[in-house]
Amino acid sequence: MATLTYVYADSMAVLGPLSSTHEPHSYDLCAIHAERLSAPQGWQVMRHSVLGEVGYGA
Repeated sequence: MATLTYVYADSMAVLGPLSSTHEPHSYDLCAIHAERLSAPQGWQVMRHSVLGEVGYGA
């Protein structure tokens, strides 16, 4: 699982490890949707991962 956050001011979607806190503009995704994530044209996707992890799947 992963947490997706949008940074509208920078036209960026940030995908990282599952967050332990709730943020108003963040969304938790299952591993399948995290892997398939794409952003609108002109946006950048930044993927953060934990060292030693391969992808977001279990």
